[in-house]
Amino acid sequence: MSNISLSVNGKAVSAGNADPEMPLLWYLRDVLGLPGTKFGCGIGQCGACTVHLNGSPVKSCSLPLAAAADAEITTIEGLAEGSQLTALQEAWIELDVPQCGYCQAGQLMSASALLASNPKPTDADIDGAMAGNLCRCHTYRRIRAAIHRAAGATNAADDQSSGSSL
Repeated sequence: MSNISLSVNGKAVSAGNADPEMPLLWYLRDVLGLPGTKFGCGIGQCGACTVHLNGSPVKSCSLPLAAAADAEITTIEGLAEGSQLTALQEAWIELDVPQCGYCQAGQLMSASALLASNPKPTDADIDGAMAGNLCRCHTYRRIRAAIHRAAGATNAADDQSSGSSL
């Protein structure tokens, strides 16, 4: 056992004497009480457990807590700024992306990481970034449309703030 420190959704956290081999997923859900990150397959194949580790999407079910030491973790609960949803979350709602909703936290986390690294993704970019996230309801077309809509909203906001015209 060792003392592991990390940041979760912008707050410093000390894991105390938590088992360093405990999957990050269980630490987030069971210890910190953040149930938005879902358990799907347990082997990092479905993407329901996706969180950001220093801004990159990772599967938290197969990542030991020790691997997150001194890292910044963002979960679905930390994606929005307070009650202000991101353009991506707004697009998700506007296009009725979720059906059962189980995979949506992981989908949103992967999509937001994509948009942070590539603000104008192509269909191929989206398909590549989202390939590790499975949706049993098969809402992939709406997921792609929501990512494009959010990219447009983000780019429009950036263009307006910089004074350029559309």
